[in-house]
Amino acid sequence: MARQLEYQTMKAIFARFQKLEAEPKGELHHVNAFTLLVAVALSAQATDVGVNKATKALFAVADTPTKMVALGEVALIQHIRTIGLYRNKAKNVIRLSQLLIQSFGGAVPSSRAALQSLPGVGRKTANVVLNMWFGHPAQAVDTHIFRVGNRTGIAPGKEEVAVERAIEDNVPMEFQQHAHHWLILHGRYVCTARRPKCGICPINEFCLYEEKTA
Repeated sequence: MARQLEYQTMKAIFARFQKLEAEPKGELHHVNAFTLLVAVALSAQATDVGVNKATKALFAVADTPTKMVALGEVALIQHIRTIGLYRNKAKNVIRLSQLLIQSFGGAVPSSRAALQSLPGVGRKTANVVLNMWFGHPAQAVDTHIFRVGNRTGIAPGKEEVAVERAIEDNVPMEFQQHAHHWLILHGRYVCTARRPKCGICPINEFCLYEEKTA
């Protein structure tokens, strides 16, 4: 397990991320809070690219809970059958749409507890919605962030919640809003799982990873 980097080092790392991309964005396509929620829920064990391909036509006909319920589970499956676990995800999307109508007036709630009360919405999905739509400095820890956090020493932890808390506790406040996006993108394109691209890594000099590549 990597040890935690010092505050000044953390500040230097995130200042560099910010300089490279001041306003990082999530890569899931959406047009409102509901479509963002659905896209993130569908992205579990799937790629953003795959989800975007499936939801392009879906969101053209069902971009609200009411329209999604009207579409129905069978038709929804036809839109998302290229995504892993599509049958279970279709059930969850229809049910969460029904619950949004019944319990929240058709609006996506802005609290983690309320979001997690919806079928198929875990802590990570809730945090993505809170961060991207509502502007909360919530940290959604996926496999990329878990790897980068532990490998570099930015946010060490034995489980996702521990990594999330390490980001909240140790990343300087001015970088909290975009921290998880910077880390996701870094893990997806530079600090990759099998062979990290240490030779082009913008934070190589700060990283505690001992098995750096050329």
